[in-house]
Amino acid sequence: MATIKDVARHADVSVTTVSHVVNGTRRVSPEGRARVETAIRALGYVPSAIARSLKSNNTRTLGMLIPNSSNPYFAEIVHSVEDRCFGAGYNVILCNTNDEAHRQGSYLQVLAERRIDGLIVVSTGHDATLPTQLAGLSIPTVLVDREIEIAELPCDLVETAHMQGGQLATRHLLAQGHRRIACIGGPAGLAPSEQRIAGWRAALADAGCGDGSGLLWHGNFTSQGGYEAMHAVLRASEPPTAVFVCNDLMAMGALCAAHERALRVPEALSIVGFDDIELAAFTSPPLTTVAQPKQRIGALAVDMLLERIDGKRQDVRKVMLQPELRVRSSTAPAPGAAA
Repeated sequence: MATIKDVARHADVSVTTVSHVVNGTRRVSPEGRARVETAIRALGYVPSAIARSLKSNNTRTLGMLIPNSSNPYFAEIVHSVEDRCFGAGYNVILCNTNDEAHRQGSYLQVLAERRIDGLIVVSTGHDATLPTQLAGLSIPTVLVDREIEIAELPCDLVETAHMQGGQLATRHLLAQGHRRIACIGGPAGLAPSEQRIAGWRAALADAGCGDGSGLLWHGNFTSQGGYEAMHAVLRASEPPTAVFVCNDLMAMGALCAAHERALRVPEALSIVGFDDIELAAFTSPPLTTVAQPKQRIGALAVDMLLERIDGKRQDVRKVMLQPELRVRSSTAPAPGAAA
């Protein structure tokens, strides 16, 4: 690989002159610039981003950690982040932690070595060491979806009001005349899942339908998890007439399980998801779901991070976005209820 010294020798100029041409730090005569640019093309020289960052103290690069790259919800947020970064002249290094604490820690070390200017984090569910790791990086950080308390490094946060989303879903089913409404939650202890479940319980209690005791199952936010949980739901001695599923991937698995049991959705069973991923409109039937403003989440995360990087803001900012219900064809009045 060609070095800056190779370019200087080829162009018959000093290394300093090559540096000024590459970095635009000083005027170089048209003849000298032309020789340098010709040498760069001839040798295929690529300037070192790391070396340039040492001089400018920034790399124009952001890091992003997500827990599951196969989940379309995260993919859609990443798409929004990348769009916003590209428009601002920044690159993104994306790391998929696969919901593993050890992998998350390793990637944080990699990102630190790459001298990123800022970090966007959707954390794994169970990692008690993450606050210490983030504090040790001492770089601007924005948390998405899952809040982490870090006394030494107060982080910005952007998330959806998950509890309100759970209430929206459950109230919609209650309005359709359903009274026995099950819930398939995500992993136990994961804040967004627990908050959505809390919304489901609150809506049931407000309607005089108890607190959901005996009607809660857990999946792992995957289609397979939703499929297995729905089969467990349908084996209950008194199956529900409706199910609130705490993300769309699990809801798709639940639809598959209902189909295998020859249960028509929504005539015999109504299903509501959460996230409104793009695929939700193309299931059979199209999925009623609680929409998270994914594009706005990604754009806000980048904007908040760049405010910190550019020194435009020092105070901690926490933004709570409101979900919306998208009514499609997977919900209908409860069997025997008035339409």
